[in-house]
Amino acid sequence: MRSRFNISNYSNLAQRVITAIIGASAIIAGSIYSEWTYFLIFGVILAFCQMEFYKLSGLDGMLPLKSFGTFIGLSIFVLVFLVEMQNMPDKYYFILFPLVSLVFFVKLYRKSDKKPFTGIAYTFLGIFYVAIPFCLLTVSAFAIDDTFHAEIIVGALLILWASDTGAYFAGTKFGKTKLFERVSPKKSWEGSLGGAVAAFITAMVLARFFLVLEQWQWFCVTAIIVIAGTYGDLIESLFKRSIAIKDSGNKLPGHGGFMDRFDGLLLSAPFIAAFLKIF
Repeated sequence: MRSRFNISNYSNLAQRVITAIIGASAIIAGSIYSEWTYFLIFGVILAFCQMEFYKLSGLDGMLPLKSFGTFIGLSIFVLVFLVEMQNMPDKYYFILFPLVSLVFFVKLYRKSDKKPFTGIAYTFLGIFYVAIPFCLLTVSAFAIDDTFHAEIIVGALLILWASDTGAYFAGTKFGKTKLFERVSPKKSWEGSLGGAVAAFITAMVLARFFLVLEQWQWFCVTAIIVIAGTYGDLIESLFKRSIAIKDSGNKLPGHGGFMDRFDGLLLSAPFIAAFLKIF
């Protein structure tokens, strides 16, 4: 009989590795191939992350506008991409204000919602916490001479993944001193240090091949990712602990949900965009 591949038959570590290889390959290939494949892949990731956030909010008794909130997040992402591509003038950013304001109108007609403004608040939180960082990642890609540079996206992701991987293995092997036990009991200072070392080694390699940024700029981006990425992970852990769950989802074998994989990016992207635009 012909055997079927089933990733659930493998150990958690093997599942992490297989999922990481497949996912990273697709994301890197899509980012490098063209601006439009980048746009498609990250639009899909954004949609999954935002829907996941709203689903988790629902577990805590909140009633955000899942579909409409995700629609607004994707609309902002599309608008930012088209403006950065110079396919639309930036005056169309003013569309965002009436678009976001529609949340109030939609909630007004939801008769079953006993606390409508709590739902409105969580709808906005899903937009600002999840969608806006993905939009700012796009801004980062165009930050140098208003041209799409896949190297910035790929480089930032490789540094983030190196930091996560280094922290995982260093924490597993040497982790003793708790980093933030109240929020995430398994994270350690040793793991964070291992992640930082792996991230800066990756940045040194990137600086030799991805010349769109100078070495000091790659090091600054790395410092942002190591620090803000760690806080992003802790903040998502705090969110999950508040609703008593372990993972944000189960769509990525060995990794949990999409937010579990991109939580570091959510807090890093705004700082990266600000740094590249200013410096």
